[in-house]
Amino acid sequence: MKSKFLRILLAIAVTYTFSALAQTGSAATPSTPAGPPAGSAPTTPAGTATGTKIGTISIQDAIFGSNEGQRDMQALQKKLEPKQAELKGQNDELEALKKQLETQGSKLNEDAAATLKKQIEGKQKTFDRAYQDFQEDVQNQQQDIATRILQKMAPMIVTYAKDNDFAMIVDTSKTWPQSPLLWWNADKVDITKPVVDAYNVQSGVPAPAAPAAAKPATPRPSPGTGAGAPAKPAAPKPSEPQKQ
Repeated sequence: MKSKFLRILLAIAVTYTFSALAQTGSAATPSTPAGPPAGSAPTTPAGTATGTKIGTISIQDAIFGSNEGQRDMQALQKKLEPKQAELKGQNDELEALKKQLETQGSKLNEDAAATLKKQIEGKQKTFDRAYQDFQEDVQNQQQDIATRILQKMAPMIVTYAKDNDFAMIVDTSKTWPQSPLLWWNADKVDITKPVVDAYNVQSGVPAPAAPAAAKPATPRPSPGTGAGAPAKPAAPKPSEPQKQ
Protein backbone atom coordinates (compact mmCIF):
# COMPACT_ATOMS: atom_id res chain seq x y z
CA MET A 1 0.00 0.00 0.00
CA LYS A 2 1.37 3.36 -1.00
CA SER A 3 2.32 5.76 1.80
CA LYS A 4 0.86 9.21 2.26
CA PHE A 5 3.63 11.73 2.87
CA LEU A 6 3.17 14.86 4.90
CA ARG A 7 5.29 17.86 3.99
CA ILE A 8 6.46 19.52 7.19
CA LEU A 9 6.89 23.10 6.13
CA LEU A 10 9.41 24.45 8.57
CA ALA A 11 9.43 27.96 7.18
CA ILE A 12 5.79 28.83 7.79
CA ALA A 13 3.98 25.63 8.50
CA VAL A 14 2.59 23.62 11.35
CA THR A 15 0.18 25.28 13.69
CA TYR A 16 1.82 28.41 14.98
CA THR A 17 0.24 29.57 18.21
CA PHE A 18 0.61 33.19 17.31
CA SER A 19 -2.35 34.09 19.47
CA ALA A 20 0.13 33.93 22.33
CA LEU A 21 2.65 36.00 20.41
CA ALA A 22 0.70 38.63 18.50
CA GLN A 23 -2.93 39.37 19.24
CA THR A 24 -4.87 41.35 16.66
CA GLY A 25 -4.58 45.02 17.44
CA SER A 26 -1.81 44.58 20.01
CA ALA A 27 0.95 43.01 17.98
CA ALA A 28 3.14 46.01 18.48
CA THR A 29 2.94 45.95 22.26
CA PRO A 30 3.11 42.34 23.52
CA SER A 31 4.20 41.65 27.03
CA THR A 32 7.41 39.63 27.18
CA PRO A 33 8.89 37.75 30.13
CA ALA A 34 12.31 39.35 29.77
CA GLY A 35 11.18 42.71 28.43
CA PRO A 36 12.71 44.39 25.37
CA PRO A 37 16.44 44.06 24.86
CA ALA A 38 18.78 46.80 25.95
CA GLY A 39 18.76 49.77 23.63
CA SER A 40 15.31 48.98 22.22
CA ALA A 41 12.53 51.53 22.19
CA PRO A 42 10.03 50.87 25.01
CA THR A 43 6.59 49.61 24.12
CA THR A 44 3.78 52.14 24.09
CA PRO A 45 0.91 51.67 26.56
CA ALA A 46 -2.48 51.02 25.00
CA GLY A 47 -4.53 54.11 24.27
CA THR A 48 -1.64 56.56 23.83
CA ALA A 49 -1.35 56.41 20.05
CA THR A 50 -1.84 59.84 18.47
CA GLY A 51 -1.75 58.92 14.75
CA THR A 52 -4.69 58.71 12.41
CA LYS A 53 -3.91 55.84 10.02
CA ILE A 54 -4.61 52.11 10.35
CA GLY A 55 -1.90 49.73 9.15
CA THR A 56 -1.41 46.00 8.83
CA ILE A 57 1.50 43.66 9.39
CA SER A 58 1.85 39.91 9.05
CA ILE A 59 3.77 39.08 12.20
CA GLN A 60 4.33 35.57 10.86
CA ASP A 61 5.82 36.82 7.60
CA ALA A 62 7.85 39.47 9.38
CA ILE A 63 9.42 36.99 11.79
CA PHE A 64 10.20 34.23 9.34
CA GLY A 65 10.91 36.57 6.45
CA SER A 66 13.65 38.35 8.36
CA ASN A 67 17.25 37.33 7.79
CA GLU A 68 17.44 36.07 11.36
CA GLY A 69 14.24 34.07 11.01
CA GLN A 70 15.36 32.48 7.75
CA ARG A 71 18.77 31.67 9.22
CA ASP A 72 17.33 30.06 12.33
CA MET A 73 14.73 28.07 10.41
CA GLN A 74 17.38 26.72 8.05
CA ALA A 75 19.45 25.73 11.07
CA LEU A 76 16.41 24.00 12.57
CA GLN A 77 15.77 22.14 9.32
CA LYS A 78 19.37 20.89 9.35
CA LYS A 79 19.09 19.87 12.99
CA LEU A 80 15.94 17.85 12.30
CA GLU A 81 17.27 15.94 9.30
CA PRO A 82 18.59 12.93 11.33
CA LYS A 83 15.22 12.48 13.03
CA GLN A 84 13.40 12.84 9.72
CA ALA A 85 15.64 10.14 8.24
CA GLU A 86 14.96 7.91 11.25
CA LEU A 87 11.21 8.33 10.85
CA LYS A 88 11.44 7.62 7.15
CA GLY A 89 13.29 4.38 7.90
CA GLN A 90 10.61 3.34 10.38
CA ASN A 91 7.91 4.16 7.85
CA ASP A 92 9.62 2.23 5.06
CA GLU A 93 9.89 -0.82 7.30
CA LEU A 94 6.25 -0.53 8.29
CA GLU A 95 5.10 -0.17 4.69
CA ALA A 96 7.13 -3.21 3.66
CA LEU A 97 5.37 -5.30 6.31
CA LYS A 98 1.97 -4.02 5.18
CA LYS A 99 2.78 -4.90 1.60
CA GLN A 100 3.88 -8.36 2.71
CA LEU A 101 0.56 -8.86 4.49
CA GLU A 102 -1.35 -7.57 1.49
CA THR A 103 0.39 -9.80 -1.04
CA GLN A 104 1.03 -12.91 1.05
CA GLY A 105 -1.68 -12.76 3.68
CA SER A 106 -3.94 -15.28 1.96
CA LYS A 107 -1.06 -17.75 1.72
CA LEU A 108 -0.07 -17.57 5.38
CA ASN A 109 -1.47 -19.90 7.99
CA GLU A 110 -3.56 -18.42 10.77
CA ASP A 111 -0.73 -18.17 13.29
CA ALA A 112 1.72 -16.61 10.82
CA ALA A 113 -0.86 -14.07 9.67
CA ALA A 114 -1.73 -13.16 13.26
CA THR A 115 1.96 -12.73 14.12
CA LEU A 116 2.51 -10.46 11.13
CA LYS A 117 -0.55 -8.36 11.97
CA LYS A 118 0.60 -8.01 15.56
CA GLN A 119 4.05 -6.94 14.37
CA ILE A 120 2.50 -4.30 12.12
CA GLU A 121 0.28 -3.00 14.91
CA GLY A 122 3.23 -2.70 17.28
CA LYS A 123 5.40 -0.87 14.77
CA GLN A 124 2.48 1.38 13.81
CA LYS A 125 2.00 2.44 17.43
CA THR A 126 5.72 3.05 17.86
CA PHE A 127 5.85 5.14 14.72
CA ASP A 128 2.73 7.12 15.64
CA ARG A 129 4.19 8.05 19.02
CA ALA A 130 7.55 9.01 17.50
CA TYR A 131 5.86 11.07 14.79
CA GLN A 132 3.67 12.92 17.28
CA ASP A 133 6.68 13.65 19.49
CA PHE A 134 8.54 14.93 16.43
CA GLN A 135 5.69 17.26 15.45
CA GLU A 136 5.48 18.66 18.97
CA ASP A 137 9.25 19.18 19.09
CA VAL A 138 9.17 21.03 15.75
CA GLN A 139 6.33 23.26 16.89
CA ASN A 140 8.02 24.05 20.20
CA GLN A 141 11.32 24.95 18.55
CA GLN A 142 9.58 27.07 15.92
CA GLN A 143 7.71 28.91 18.63
CA ASP A 144 10.93 29.50 20.54
CA ILE A 145 12.41 31.14 17.44
CA ALA A 146 9.28 33.21 16.86
CA THR A 147 9.07 34.38 20.47
CA ARG A 148 12.71 35.37 20.63
CA ILE A 149 12.56 37.39 17.40
CA LEU A 150 9.24 39.03 18.22
CA GLN A 151 10.57 40.26 21.56
CA LYS A 152 13.15 42.28 19.63
CA MET A 153 10.92 43.21 16.70
CA ALA A 154 7.88 44.45 18.64
CA PRO A 155 9.50 47.73 19.79
CA MET A 156 10.45 48.46 16.18
CA ILE A 157 6.82 48.05 15.11
CA VAL A 158 5.79 50.57 17.76
CA THR A 159 8.47 53.02 16.67
CA TYR A 160 7.58 52.66 12.98
CA ALA A 161 3.88 53.16 13.72
CA LYS A 162 4.50 56.29 15.78
CA ASP A 163 6.95 57.76 13.28
CA ASN A 164 4.52 57.22 10.39
CA ASP A 165 1.32 58.50 12.02
CA PHE A 166 -0.40 55.12 12.56
CA ALA A 167 -3.09 54.88 15.24
CA MET A 168 -3.48 51.11 14.96
CA ILE A 169 -1.56 48.16 13.52
CA VAL A 170 -3.52 44.95 12.84
CA ASP A 171 -1.89 41.53 12.54
CA THR A 172 -2.85 39.74 9.30
CA SER A 173 -1.04 36.45 9.97
CA LYS A 174 -4.43 34.74 10.04
CA THR A 175 -7.18 35.19 7.50
CA TRP A 176 -10.88 35.84 7.96
CA PRO A 177 -12.89 34.41 9.73
CA GLN A 178 -10.06 33.52 12.16
CA SER A 179 -9.16 37.20 11.94
CA PRO A 180 -11.78 39.97 12.11
CA LEU A 181 -10.13 41.73 9.15
CA LEU A 182 -12.11 40.90 6.03
CA TRP A 183 -10.32 42.98 3.35
CA TRP A 184 -7.48 45.45 3.04
CA ASN A 185 -5.31 47.03 0.41
CA ALA A 186 -1.83 45.76 1.25
CA ASP A 187 -0.15 48.24 -1.09
CA LYS A 188 -1.60 51.11 0.92
CA VAL A 189 -1.43 49.97 4.53
CA ASP A 190 0.90 46.98 4.98
CA ILE A 191 4.13 47.71 6.86
CA THR A 192 5.61 44.18 6.92
CA LYS A 193 8.44 44.88 4.46
CA PRO A 194 9.70 48.15 5.96
CA VAL A 195 9.66 46.58 9.43
CA VAL A 196 11.60 43.55 8.18
CA ASP A 197 14.09 45.80 6.39
CA ALA A 198 14.63 47.85 9.54
CA TYR A 199 14.95 44.73 11.67
CA ASN A 200 17.55 43.26 9.32
CA VAL A 201 19.63 46.40 9.69
CA GLN A 202 19.31 46.37 13.48
CA SER A 203 20.06 42.66 13.86
CA GLY A 204 23.08 42.77 11.57
CA VAL A 205 22.28 39.26 10.34
CA PRO A 206 23.14 38.92 6.64
CA ALA A 207 20.71 37.36 4.22
CA PRO A 208 21.18 33.57 4.37
CA ALA A 209 22.16 31.58 1.31
CA ALA A 210 19.32 30.08 -0.66
CA PRO A 211 18.34 26.71 0.82
CA ALA A 212 19.23 23.53 -1.00
CA ALA A 213 16.63 21.59 -2.94
CA ALA A 214 13.87 20.32 -0.69
CA LYS A 215 14.46 16.90 0.81
CA PRO A 216 11.74 14.22 1.01
CA ALA A 217 9.14 15.14 3.59
CA THR A 218 8.83 13.28 6.85
CA PRO A 219 6.53 10.35 6.08
CA ARG A 220 3.19 9.58 7.58
CA PRO A 221 2.01 6.06 6.71
CA SER A 222 -1.48 5.37 5.50
CA PRO A 223 -3.49 2.89 7.56
CA GLY A 224 -3.52 -0.70 6.45
CA THR A 225 -4.90 -4.01 7.59
CA GLY A 226 -4.00 -4.47 11.19
CA ALA A 227 -2.12 -1.17 11.16
CA GLY A 228 -3.90 0.42 14.10
CA ALA A 229 -5.61 3.78 14.15
CA PRO A 230 -6.01 5.77 10.91
CA ALA A 231 -3.41 8.39 10.18
CA LYS A 232 -4.15 11.84 11.54
CA PRO A 233 -4.26 14.75 9.08
CA ALA A 234 -1.24 16.94 8.57
CA ALA A 235 -0.95 20.17 10.48
CA PRO A 236 -2.45 22.84 8.21
CA LYS A 237 -0.36 25.35 6.34
CA PRO A 238 -1.40 28.90 7.25
CA SER A 239 -3.57 30.24 4.46
CA GLU A 240 -2.65 33.40 2.63
CA PRO A 241 -4.51 36.53 3.78
CA GLN A 242 -6.94 38.14 1.37
CA LYS A 243 -4.75 40.99 0.16
CA GLN A 244 -5.79 43.38 -2.56
